[in-house]
Amino acid sequence: MEIKRSGSRPSDKGPAEYFTGAVRIDPLFSPPDPARVAGALVTFEPGARTAWHTHPFGQTLIVTSGCGWAQREGGSIEEIRPGDVVWFAPGEKHWHGATATTAMSHIAIQEKLNGSAVDWMEKVSDEQYRS
Repeated sequence: MEIKRSGSRPSDKGPAEYFTGAVRIDPLFSPPDPARVAGALVTFEPGARTAWHTHPFGQTLIVTSGCGWAQREGGSIEEIRPGDVVWFAPGEKHWHGATATTAMSHIAIQEKLNGSAVDWMEKVSDEQYRS
């Protein structure tokens, strides 16, 4: 058994190459191989969002606070709120983040394939974000 104490791991800023705006990532779990699952608490300030991306085994988001938006390629922007659980299928191109006026936090859970849980793509433009 291993217990990761609250506050024992530092928060990270979401890298500017993969995120727009102020994003904080707090690691929750990432057990060693052969386990593949990893999870983090991600907080987006108003206007902040991910770039377009996919996950080899899909991704589950559990919204914990605030109000956000999520969109899959070809779909409309959907509002997400605390208690909502969002599933993106393996390889489904998508983005997620806060609304323009409200911060949002979610727990993100995804599995790794060959050590990688995400394939990053282009940033979400301001026009796409506002549509």
